[in-house]
Amino acid sequence: MTQTKGYAAQSATAPLTEFEFERRALNPDDVSIDILFCGVCHSDIHQVRNEWGGAMYPMVPGHEIVGRVSAVGSNVQKFKVGDLAGVGCLVDSCRTCSSCEEGLEQYCEVHSVGTYNSVEMDKKTPTYGGYSKHIVTTQDFVLKVSEKLDLARVAPLLCAGITTYSPLKQWNIKKGDRVAIVGLGGLGHMGVKFAAAMGAEVTVISTSANKEADAKSLGAHRFIVSKDKSQMKASSNYFDFILNTVSAPIDLNPYLALLRLDGTMVLVGVPPEAPQIQVFNLIGKRRRLAGSLIGGLPETQEMLDYCAEHNIMSDIEIIKMEQINEAYERMLKGDVHYRFVIDLATI
Repeated sequence: MTQTKGYAAQSATAPLTEFEFERRALNPDDVSIDILFCGVCHSDIHQVRNEWGGAMYPMVPGHEIVGRVSAVGSNVQKFKVGDLAGVGCLVDSCRTCSSCEEGLEQYCEVHSVGTYNSVEMDKKTPTYGGYSKHIVTTQDFVLKVSEKLDLARVAPLLCAGITTYSPLKQWNIKKGDRVAIVGLGGLGHMGVKFAAAMGAEVTVISTSANKEADAKSLGAHRFIVSKDKSQMKASSNYFDFILNTVSAPIDLNPYLALLRLDGTMVLVGVPPEAPQIQVFNLIGKRRRLAGSLIGGLPETQEMLDYCAEHNIMSDIEIIKMEQINEAYERMLKGDVHYRFVIDLATI
């Protein structure tokens, strides 16, 4: 066992405060990583405040982790001490179900182990995340990170990056496709970067007209203010694919009307209430409404390699660990461009 420092929530209403806990001893297949940076995801707030239910306290959030390998177990072949490494939303799964065998560990049919607010495969040992000095996990759930990239800006790729990359790849977005990204936040800004790199014509749809310049600087070609009914109507039956990143209450029907015949809208945000769908919006143009989670380990590594090749990283604001409660409040107000990243040297 190794004692480590972190920040934890002790209840759904308590602020995050300093917390010391033990990481497990290094097993033969484990990698120990000194955490350098950890991204702050909106799902951290949801889970800390028990908005999705099932919260376990004390909770150490954080699943956008990058750092350097400090030790490896005797069986480890993929990493050596000193390597850059990343840990995303998962730290284990059953490895044997059909989803795991396809490299889709996020859809494990037995038990996928979240990096925090979860339990290990023994169904009793809690997991603690990246708001801490170091982490120990199996080599099969550790990712290689390129030395080419700014490490702090890589951290959000482990969740925001793969959450947007995965559906764009699964629906085979390519040159000439008309793609809309709904919402320009931590997820949306990565969706714009990826879709543009894939050659699509990219449109950002936002409630905020003042985000147009930012959208175009990120790679968008067009911009629609969703509150402007005339702008929305002008793009009816236009898009091949819509990536909807919004987690706030939202009426999906006006967006479905923007899809062409056989177009697809994929949801990656999680609104608090179930959407109401007008069925004729689907059957009238054979449109599809789908959802997507993160990616499995192979696809996440593919995404990191793609980012290194195309120099794609998140736009971030670096904070100290003790600023995390203020950062949460700012995130709830939309006051971040576009992702907070904690510098763990400050803990």
